[in-house]
Amino acid sequence: MRRQFIAGNWKMNGSAEQVDAFGRALVEAAPALACDLAVCVPFVYIERLKRALTGSGVAPGAQNLSDQVEPGAFTGEINGAMLADCGARYVVVGHSERRAMYGETDEIVVAKAGAALAAGLTPIVCIGESLEQREADETENVLARQIGALINGCKRETLEAMVLAYEPIWAIGTGRSATPEQAQSVHAFVRSQIADWDATIADSLPILYGGSVKPDNASALFAGADVDGALVGGASLKADSFVDIARAID
Repeated sequence: MRRQFIAGNWKMNGSAEQVDAFGRALVEAAPALACDLAVCVPFVYIERLKRALTGSGVAPGAQNLSDQVEPGAFTGEINGAMLADCGARYVVVGHSERRAMYGETDEIVVAKAGAALAAGLTPIVCIGESLEQREADETENVLARQIGALINGCKRETLEAMVLAYEPIWAIGTGRSATPEQAQSVHAFVRSQIADWDATIADSLPILYGGSVKPDNASALFAGADVDGALVGGASLKADSFVDIARAID
C-alpha cells in the first residue's frame, strides 16, 4: 500500500520566528495525523527547523540541491551531503520555478535526483505542464517526456526511492487548482506511464498533487485513487492550514 504524504514548500519565505512557531504547532498536532509529513524550507532554516520539529515525526527538507555529488569549486552551490548534515531528509527537485527561472532541463533534474539519493535524501521530483501546453492538449506529451527522462536517466534505486509531484504550472500560486477529476486523470496517466516500464514501482510510487492546495479543496483532491497526498505551497506557511490539509487524508 502506498504511503500518504504531505510536503510543504515554503519557497523563499520564512523567518527564524516563523520556523520556531511552526515547529511548536506541529509537535502538538502531528501525532494525531495519519500521513507522513515533511516541510521544505530555505537552506538557512533547515537546522533550526529540525530542532523545532523534535518529537513531532515531521521531516525537514530542502527546496533544491546541486547536481554535483562531491565537494569542490562550485561557489554558491550546496550539495546533498551538506543538506543531510543539517538534518534534511527530503529535497524538492525540478520545481517548475527552477525549470522556468533557472533553466533546469530534464537532464539536470535527473542528475539532481540521483545526487539527492546519493546523499541519503528522498527526492520529491516535480513534473507538470504550462497553461499554454494544457490548452494545446499537450499535457500528456509533456508529462510523458518528463517521465521518460526520469526512467531513462535515473538508476532503478532512484526511481524506487523518489516521490513524484504533479504540479500543473497554471495552478501554482494562482489560486486556481485542477478539479479533482482533472487531478485524478493526470495522476492515473502518470502512473500508467511508469507501469509500462515497471508495474511494481508504479504501484508503490507516491504521486502528490501540487497547485493551490488548500484546506477547503484537499479532501476532494485526495479522493482520487492515484492521488497520494500533496506538495503544498502557500498554505504550508501557516501551521493551522498545513495541518488541516494533512487531516484531509483518509
